[in-house]
Amino acid sequence: MRRYGLIGYPLTHSFSQRYFSEKFEREGIKDCVYDNFSLVSIDELAAVLADAELCGLNVTIPYKEQVLAFLDERSPVVAAIGACNCIRIDGGRLTGYNTDVVGFEQSLLPKLGSHHRRALILGTGGASKAVEYVLGKLGIDYRLVSRRPRPGTNELWYEQVDAALLSEYTVVVNTTPLGMYPHTEECPPLPYEAVGPEHYLFDLVYNPARTLFLQKGEERGAVVENGHAMLVIQAEESWRIWQGQARI
Repeated sequence: MRRYGLIGYPLTHSFSQRYFSEKFEREGIKDCVYDNFSLVSIDELAAVLADAELCGLNVTIPYKEQVLAFLDERSPVVAAIGACNCIRIDGGRLTGYNTDVVGFEQSLLPKLGSHHRRALILGTGGASKAVEYVLGKLGIDYRLVSRRPRPGTNELWYEQVDAALLSEYTVVVNTTPLGMYPHTEECPPLPYEAVGPEHYLFDLVYNPARTLFLQKGEERGAVVENGHAMLVIQAEESWRIWQGQARI
């Protein structure tokens, strides 16, 4: 039996197990199972890796950066951005990939307009690194927004995001878990009254489908997108990677 799974904490919001279980059933794949591994600490990963049937892992919050220490090899994208969300295990060797990059780019592009040339990235965790990579690739200028900007960077405090700034930065990408189920009453602290039809709000959260962040943008006429399409793209890219068909 080939075993795959997801590591992270907590995993109450996990999409992957249901997706892959349904995929295996739909496509008649009989020799594969997909499990959730809710790890309170990254130190618990060693016990998961001891399973000889384990062939691949997805990685979610908060371990996309901490998992790097366990890798034997890194894809060029992982080496460039310092975050990994997919691991292929072959002959005991762990190779890290980042499918956030493919998922975000392919789900962002359909609604991206020619006027969307500057972006704010909310959050500075592992997912934000993939967003930075894609925006840089597309030639879109960006600034990071954080509750705790790191010294020596040009990161912004949320309090610095005002109407004037939002008039320049018309793409806003939420990479934080704010608004994720069950905390659906939360949203990033922004001056939403300054959002308008020229804005594009993208939320990596997919549960609920319309977070408060997206609802507030939609009410002001903004283009909005959640993280569901991104997750589907990521899942299929993970499967290709695990089958030795990596494209990234």
